[in-house]
Amino acid sequence: FTATVAPVAPGAGTPTGNVTFDFGDGSPAGSGSLAGGTVTVTHTYASASGSPFTVTATYGGDGDFSGSAGTGAHTVSPAATTTALSDVPDPSVVGQPVTFTATVAPAAPGAPTATGTVVFDFGDGNVSAPVAVVGGVATTTHAYATTSGSPFLVAAVYNGNGDLTGSSATGSHTVNPAATTTSVFDDLPDPSVVGQPVTFTARVAPVAPGAGTPTGTVVFDFGDGNVSGPVAVVGGMATTTHAYDTSTGSPFTVAVAYSGDGDFTASSGSGGHTVDAAATTTALSDVPDPSVVGQPVTFTATVAPVAPGAGTATGSVVFDFGDGSGTTTATVTGGVATATHVYTDVAGSPYAVTAAYGGNTDFTGSTATGTHTVDQATTTATVTSAPNPSAVGEDVTVTTTVTADAPGAGTPAGTVTLDYGDGTPPVTQTLAAGAVTATHAYADTTGSPYTITATYGGDASFAGDTATVTQVVQ
Repeated sequence: FTATVAPVAPGAGTPTGNVTFDFGDGSPAGSGSLAGGTVTVTHTYASASGSPFTVTATYGGDGDFSGSAGTGAHTVSPAATTTALSDVPDPSVVGQPVTFTATVAPAAPGAPTATGTVVFDFGDGNVSAPVAVVGGVATTTHAYATTSGSPFLVAAVYNGNGDLTGSSATGSHTVNPAATTTSVFDDLPDPSVVGQPVTFTARVAPVAPGAGTPTGTVVFDFGDGNVSGPVAVVGGMATTTHAYDTSTGSPFTVAVAYSGDGDFTASSGSGGHTVDAAATTTALSDVPDPSVVGQPVTFTATVAPVAPGAGTATGSVVFDFGDGSGTTTATVTGGVATATHVYTDVAGSPYAVTAAYGGNTDFTGSTATGTHTVDQATTTATVTSAPNPSAVGEDVTVTTTVTADAPGAGTPAGTVTLDYGDGTPPVTQTLAAGAVTATHAYADTTGSPYTITATYGGDASFAGDTATVTQVVQ
């Protein structure tokens, strides 16, 4: 966390002293001494409970600068985990207790020790009650009452907690001998979203009084015009993965065809799979920020699917620049939409900017907000006088021109005050189209050459400037 302490204009200088940080999670406060107006401390959050946390940096002041405080929010997300699954002994025999161990570990940079529960699916139709995770490990024992289905597909699903996300592991366990008694068709997850990998499993089993383990191949027809190649049946199961690139046609009819072998006849089955539009996030950026009045600003909205969704978003984004100028619609190409806007004044700065992605059949809409700061554009004032030299009593035409400095643009407004340098009262006139003209006659040559000073006072959008010219009076 970095706190920057700066004087408020018209004050200036570099504050010193200490800053105290409250991290918002009940932990002891941190502190540090300012160096060059900034101080940095580090803090590790032990839990996501209470996130987002309100972080406060309090500057205590010093002899020259008063104290101040700033706040912000910090979000702590649950750490990801990995689950590893082991089984001893493997293979086992019917009725022999088998110890299944799931080891749950946080993925870097996460660090907490896992707690919570793990549910074990032993692959033979039995699922454990939730097993407590102690020291990152959950252990249970299961005895197989049959060999049918060997090797078994075993899964350990860690449910996560407030500080850790869930994870799972799969493995296989062999019981000698094995046979299956049911035939099941699964697609996980269901529903899925566009771009999400879906695991399809075909389980081929003999019908009683048949026994044994079928072999051969299964062909999957995913219902969207895509068909798998032959997938081998291993231990009575065939598994493949498919990602749908559109939700058009959902729910899809998925068909599986078992080719049979010398011992088992061919068979087929079907099921349905639903595909929903993937959620999206929209991120908004603006370059440059801050800008000045009249400077083109490029706004970029990046639309991305939220995992597990995938793909490239299309459609359009509507930009609202927050200055009442109306919205701009931009096409999303390669997941990105860009618009350029020029702010004509600073009234309302910082402006609230919105980028709204409208979505399509495959991706849901999302919105991003941000702020854009517009500062005054600097200006350059020039002043000329004619004739120069002039004679005593002769009218001198004084012309002042004020222009915006690049990258700013526009026509400055406001007033220009002219001091002719001869002791006469200054004269203030209003700019018209960025210029103003005045006349003045000098009464004598005392003080010649005179310095004529033109002072532009600025306006809400343009900063002031001063110019001078030397007038000779003969």
